[in-house]
Amino acid sequence: MPTFQSKPYRQSKATSAINHTLRRHPFATFGLPFLTIMVIASFGLSTFTQTKYDRADGKVRELDKKEQLQIQKNKKPVDLREEYFRLQSKDHELENWENKRIRRDIAGLDEWNMPLQKK
Repeated sequence: MPTFQSKPYRQSKATSAINHTLRRHPFATFGLPFLTIMVIASFGLSTFTQTKYDRADGKVRELDKKEQLQIQKNKKPVDLREEYFRLQSKDHELENWENKRIRRDIAGLDEWNMPLQKK
């Protein structure tokens, strides 16, 4: 079985200089790769974003003249007096409500869900 060499591993001068530079400038080790990944990812994800918008645009379509005329023809005429009374009736329903307590019979609890006190 071979033994370990007694000589320690020595780096070349070029590698030593690069390591020294990287220790002095941590941006080159952490910041630059991070920013590079962010820029590349934004270009890569832009295709997915574009697909999303293309699908949404595909659901919307323009109406031709015949369809526009058909919609205008089938429109119900608006009567201001009718709309006023319709809105008043909705408001009237909201004002006349009552809060009704519903009785719940749970064994051992009073109406406020507190344990019964023995007298």
